[in-house]
This record gives sequence, structure tokens and C-alpha cells, in this order.
Amino acid sequence: MDMGGGSTDGAPLNATGVDFSDPDQAANFLGEILDDTVFQVDGNLHARYFWYGVCAVITAFAIFNMAQKKLIDFRRMRAAATNRARPASPSNAISKSLATITAIYREASYAQYAPNSSQLLKVPPVGTIILVVGYFSWVILLLFMNNDIPGAQHYTSLAVRAAWLAIAQVPLLILLAGKNNLIGIVSGVSYERLNVIHRWVARVLLFLVTLHVIFLHLAWNPYGLRKLEYSTDSCIPTGYAVYAILLWMNLTTLAPIRNFSYEFFVLQHIITFFGFIIAIMFHLPSTALYSRVYIYIPIALFLVDRIIRSLRFVWNNARPGKAIMVALDGGVTRITVKSKAITKWSPGAHVFLSIPKFGPGQSHPATIASIPSSHSGDLVFILKSHKGFTNRVLKTATNSTTPLLPTKEETPSSQPVEISTYMALIDGPYGSSHSDFCSFDTVFLIAGSTGTTFTLPILLDIAERAQKARLPVKRIDFLWIVKNTSWTSWTASELTSASKTLLAAGIELSIRIYVTCDNKFTTGEEEQSKECGCACDKSIGPCCCVRPEDSNSITKVVNEEELRSEKKDVEVAVQSRSQSPSIKSGIRSSVLPYATFHSGRPDIYAMLWDILEQAEGETGVAVCGPLGLSSDVRNTVVRCSDERAVHKGTGAEGIYLHSECFGW
Repeated sequence: MDMGGGSTDGAPLNATGVDFSDPDQAANFLGEILDDTVFQVDGNLHARYFWYGVCAVITAFAIFNMAQKKLIDFRRMRAAATNRARPASPSNAISKSLATITAIYREASYAQYAPNSSQLLKVPPVGTIILVVGYFSWVILLLFMNNDIPGAQHYTSLAVRAAWLAIAQVPLLILLAGKNNLIGIVSGVSYERLNVIHRWVARVLLFLVTLHVIFLHLAWNPYGLRKLEYSTDSCIPTGYAVYAILLWMNLTTLAPIRNFSYEFFVLQHIITFFGFIIAIMFHLPSTALYSRVYIYIPIALFLVDRIIRSLRFVWNNARPGKAIMVALDGGVTRITVKSKAITKWSPGAHVFLSIPKFGPGQSHPATIASIPSSHSGDLVFILKSHKGFTNRVLKTATNSTTPLLPTKEETPSSQPVEISTYMALIDGPYGSSHSDFCSFDTVFLIAGSTGTTFTLPILLDIAERAQKARLPVKRIDFLWIVKNTSWTSWTASELTSASKTLLAAGIELSIRIYVTCDNKFTTGEEEQSKECGCACDKSIGPCCCVRPEDSNSITKVVNEEELRSEKKDVEVAVQSRSQSPSIKSGIRSSVLPYATFHSGRPDIYAMLWDILEQAEGETGVAVCGPLGLSSDVRNTVVRCSDERAVHKGTGAEGIYLHSECFGW
């Protein structure tokens, strides 16, 4: 599988007068088919064209990122500081035009389809699909543009250009894979989102290599030269080695295989990458050695990323952090790490946490559920137990059955609890590529289960900054979907603190907790008189029973008079909120007196519409949870934006969405 070339006299190559039964004539004709004196130059030129296009797209994203963070966010903060009305709303013709373009782009890119078998098949959002399709179209255009060579070298020319375009993908492949890379720095896109594009670039690379193989066979097979080529060309075995390794690397990135054992996937992926590099270096012909620059560059990029990560890891762990682990309801472990080196991170950032006692060499991605100014500067993580590392951590963690916020009748146990500490190693922090939620008029935070580790720091950050300066934010809706009411103990103290701070700063706060699978939960509504008669009463929402006789088994429900007398310092801002008729008022608990509890699953569409009706500027929506929840929120945002004709003359304000989840 050589890179081929063209005839020296410029005439189309043909087999006229060639006796293929003569080994010398057959070998000479095969050599003319594979002559690389012309096609190398052409292939190298189109490889550069490929990178011109890539750099143009990266530049566009960089400009957008700079405009968003340096101009829009700064302008809104300054407008709020000067007490200008509607600081999060476009105020001139230019900003209104940009807002309209942005709204159209969001409506086209936010939507996502989530199949029922989401564990086996994960479909990326439309925005990612548009980017991938555009990328693929650009590569196909470069492959076939001005590449119709007549004669016997027609397929050879296609094969050569496919090879050059394929090798030009390798530096981009490594750029998108690194946790510290130039694309992420200038575009503001976090590495885990770039990693999704990394996998699609690898698939395009595999596609181009496949075309390279097919076109070469189409070039020599019509003349019966396949056996001769296989017996004489040293590029054949190295080429198939490259193809086999690349095929394996792509297959193992598919979700079912990748998620089966992520630690093993990472290890074998790095090893096979080095095998790929070695094989391709042997495969490149001696006549095209300058093509190896596309291999030297990714090697350098890989080493730079690893050096930066290693230096950062050493700095973070020169004095290892101490981890305190507490087991909570719902198979969750709350890990608090005291680290003297890590003192700054953004809301929503994550790290790779390693506790050597529970798995030497293993690191687990964990979102930081705290902010630098909370929890005495400690890093707080809430990990759901699955298998492996998280399961071992949960089994060792100190058991905690004492509520974080005891009721008037309850007091925490005074018995001392023996707490063990463990050495914790941290790589990071990384991520948090979302916009600054302090720059929006209204903020809607949606979390499913442990997804609250992403939305809670955003709430805490807004509350902390609201104490120091006037923000554009006027109201916040915090929605948390849990299976059991006891799960609210995970973050009860943090929600209490944030609630008081925000209300004192004049920011309206509504916290709604939807309980989906607690058979002892009661909503306090009229439907509670229904008898279930089965495991679930579907009339009030999926997977929830209502049994009035069990209403006191989880927490004491108090009425409005008791709430005001016992919690005078906590106001429930949601009372002043007009709601859509489809949004039922829930009950309140003495454990979380400022929150409302609801049975079943929330109607995201009704909630979002109600929020948008009251917004006086752009609304920021953040969601973190299962893929089904994320895709539902995405599609709902698109639907509301389209129906309200956002920034299209109706006066409806914009909707920004950030969906936090690892790649597809």
C-alpha cells in the first residue's frame, strides 16, 4: 500500500501493449501505477487545505468564546453594578441582532434524541451531529475535489489523497484527546466535550484509511496484479497492521465496551496508540518521509500534555490531601478532602480522585460539590456506589444516620463517631466550560440524583458572589429529582445556607424536590386519599405510591403557621411566584422548610414556560443527570424557544442551556 504517483510524460497510463504474463512487464506496469512523483505533492497540498479549514473553525469558536466571556458577561455585570434595568437583556441593535442569531443556532443545535437502549446506543446532540457532518463533508470535498485522473492511475490518485488526508487527522486526534490542549484553551470547551469530537475524528480517520485500502485494490486488481503486489511490496504487512490497530481502537471506544471497564479501556487505548504510531512510521514509504511531520507533531502534543499533567499532579500531591468518607442514604459516599495545594476552581469543575488504599493507580472522575469559599476550602464529593472503586469506598466509609438538619424534636447523637482519614491524590481540576450563570436574569438548575453535585456549586457560587456585588440574577429555580426523600440529606446544610444568603441579597429562590420512588411519600394533595392497591399509583406520576397512613414515616410535615413560627429567619420565596396551572404546589418539610416536595416526575415544559414568562432577561438553564433527563431538557428548551419565537420580535428573552454529562 504505497502512496502512488503519476506517469512522467503526462499521458494517461494504460495497459496497451503490456504482456502481464511476462513478470518483468507486469512488475514495470505495477511500478508505474504506484509511481509517487506527482501525487505526493498534491496530497500534501490538500492535507494543508484540511488544516486551513480546521484552524478557521477553531478561530471562530475562539472569537465566540472571547465575545461571550469578555464582552457579554462583562457588560451584564457592569450594568447590574450600575443598577440598570434589565441588565441581562440586549440593549442595542447590534446585541439584539447577535441575540437573534444565537437563538436560531441554539434552536438548531440543542435538541437530542435519546433511544430507549441508551446504554447501547447514545446519540449526540444535534449541534454535535452538525459539526461532525460538516467535518465529514469537508474531508470528502478535499478527497474528490479536482481528483479525476484518467487512465490506470485514477484510483491510485484517490488512494494517495485519502492517505494524506488520513495522516493529517492524527495531530487533530491528539489535540482533541489531551486534557490540557490549545483547542480547549482558546475555545473555552472542556476536554470531555472535545473528547466526543476526538472519537468522531478517529472514525473519519478509519473511514479514510478504509478508502485508501479499497482504492489501491481497485487500482491493481483489474490487471491481475494483486498477487504480485502482495509478494513484493513491504508496505502491505505494515499497512494491515495500521488498519487492524486503528479498527481495534475505534471498536473499543463504543459505549458498551468503553464502559465495561473504563480503567482497562484507558490503559489498552494508550498502549495501542503507541502501536499505531510505530506501525504507521514503518508503513510510510521512503519516498514520502516528509509526511512524518504529521506523526512527530502528535507525539510532541502527547508528551506536552503528559508533562503538564504530571507536573500538576506532583504539585497537587506533594503534600497529599486527607479524605474523610461518610456513607449516606441511597448508597452514596460523601468524601471531604483537605488539600493545601488546590485552592481555586470554578463551579461545576471536576477532578480525578485517587485513594490508593481502594485501588492503587485507579482514579475516578468526581465533580466538586463545593466552592473555594465554602466548607472551609475543602473539596467535597458525593459519589454514587456502583462497582469497583466507588463500592469499596462506600463499604469502608463511616456510617451516618444523623440528619444534617435536625428538627425541633430531634437532636444529633452526642456519641462520638470514630472517623478515619485516607490519603487522597488529585489530578485536576478540569472542566466547567459553561457560561457564568451569575450573568443571567433567571437561572434554572435541574439535577437528577447525584447530578446535584454540578448544580449545587453554581447555586453556592451565585449566593457567595451576591453578598459582594449586585448581580443580574433576580430569581433562581432549583429542581432536584430523587428517588427517596432521605437523599435530600446529602446537601441539606448547603441548600439551607444558600437559601438564606440569596434571600438576604434579594434574589428570589424556589427549590422543588421531586420524589419518584418513595412508597412512603405523601404530597399532601387531594390524591393522597387514593388507595394504591398495587406497588405504584400511576395516577400521580410514575413509580410513586401515596399512602396517608405512612405520611409521618419519613419526616414531619408542618403547616404554614408552624413553619413561620419555627423558622422565622427563612422565607419561602416560591410563595410569591405565580405558577402554571399544571404545576401543583407541593408540601413542605421541617427538614428543608424552604423547599417544596412533590410526588412523581416533574413537567419540565410547564416549569420552564412559567419561568420564561417572568424572565426580564436571558435565562440560563443547567442540567446534570441521566441521559434521558438531559435530552428531555434539551428538547424542552428548543420547544419553548421555538414556540415563544425568542428574539424574533415577540419580546421573548433568550434561553441558554448547558447540559453536563460525559461524552457519547
